Amino acid sequence: MKIESQPRDDHQVTLTVEVEPQRMEGAKHRAARKISERTKIPGFRPGKVPYEVVLRYVGQERIDNEAVDLLLEEVYPEALEQAKVDPSGPGSLEKIESITPPKFILTVPLMPTVDLGPYRSVRMPYEWKEPGEDKVDEAIEELRRMYSKTESVDRPIQAGDFVLIDLKGIKKESAKDQETIIDRPGYPVFVRTEAKADEWPYPGFSAELIGLNAGENKTTSHAFEKDHKDESLRGETIQFDARVKMVRGAILPELNDEFAKMAGPFENLSALRDAVRANLAMQSKAEYDDAYFVQLTDKIIAGATIKYPPQVIDHEVEHVMEDLKARLAEQGLDLEAYLKSREMDREKFITEEARPAAVHRLERALIMDEVTRSEKIEVNEETLNAAFQQTWGEFRSSDEFRRTMRGKSNPPKRLVDAVAMESANRALTQQTLTRLKEIATGEAGEPAPLAQPDKAAGKKSGAPAKTGARTKKTALKKAPAKKSAAVSHQVKKTTKGGKS
Repeated sequence: MKIESQPRDDHQVTLTVEVEPQRMEGAKHRAARKISERTKIPGFRPGKVPYEVVLRYVGQERIDNEAVDLLLEEVYPEALEQAKVDPSGPGSLEKIESITPPKFILTVPLMPTVDLGPYRSVRMPYEWKEPGEDKVDEAIEELRRMYSKTESVDRPIQAGDFVLIDLKGIKKESAKDQETIIDRPGYPVFVRTEAKADEWPYPGFSAELIGLNAGENKTTSHAFEKDHKDESLRGETIQFDARVKMVRGAILPELNDEFAKMAGPFENLSALRDAVRANLAMQSKAEYDDAYFVQLTDKIIAGATIKYPPQVIDHEVEHVMEDLKARLAEQGLDLEAYLKSREMDREKFITEEARPAAVHRLERALIMDEVTRSEKIEVNEETLNAAFQQTWGEFRSSDEFRRTMRGKSNPPKRLVDAVAMESANRALTQQTLTRLKEIATGEAGEPAPLAQPDKAAGKKSGAPAKTGARTKKTALKKAPAKKSAAVSHQVKKTTKGGKS
């Protein structure tokens, strides 16, 4: 078998594979036998029809087509091994140049490769600070309001009140054309003077109700950011119509040890403050870390060379769209309605938003995997056990766990294995992030010796760069050359870059 390998600019390789004529003859006879097993030929039992009879009955073209499929199943894995190609997914049959001798043109997507560049010279200070006592005081006040009693009052709304409103959010296309996209009758609102980032429907909304009486209306308008967390509101200017139904003044509990015992398993007010302080610190650090490591990996990406075939991004785009559909479903929306509200079709949304998001996610995952490999990061058994216990505890409290365990006394092995894998990924990711922070802040020691790139197409010495939990589906060691794997000339003769 003769093979010519030609790298492509899109991180794929074109293989020209010429097979010995006698192998094609053998494939033709196997093809005829298979055809005779599926085709009723008068006078013969299935599978027992001579080659010449099958040829006369079905014709040379059908036998040739079937023979090519059979031959490709054999030669494709051989061609990958002989050419030293490590595919990230199924290849595509682009062209059959000849039948005698058989000559195939194949396109194979390569495994992603990452050259981190001077990542150890990237510096970025880590400046998280624990929230001050003023934040603890605010959180304690929130707790007091949660445990407060209310009574109806006959006066204008003031800060600290609880009010019940009927709220509508209207998107106006024109003076006559408008769409109600929010309808919340009996929506409870706590009135505060300061605008908080998590206030719904937008920061500062409740303060605009101050001074209203029960039975009165207020119309406001708000322009939402283009990156707002609610996709249905991104970039939209919404008119909000609020009608006050009820005003209730709050009677806060005394701030003492009795209140602490009411709020949780705390012996006194000091213990409550300690718990609130620790919770605030954990939340604040998690938020800071999220932003910090996104920025840090983006800096590393800027100096790195990352190569991957288009099929890998296609898969990640699919996952981005699946995630979006799931989030919209939680809000009672579907994708078509969402796209309509954005005045976008599916193709435009994928091009302008989903694909860039997929590229960013994929490249961050590849960078993380390569740092893990380059820094020789491993997780010891003690850390794995601790991670498993934490992940298992979280999962046991979920609705999914309760559904899975319905009618069962013991969790299925596949579930335990899945949690174990998730735990290992979490632990490895956390240790990699810790190492990145040490490097960025100058606390890391000398760099671990890096593996040198292999000359073989699409390979690096050491473990191949992974594509993260979501894209590992495409990272097949040897793509099978079956019809469903996009190498049958009948199925994908002219399709380039077939997806796995």
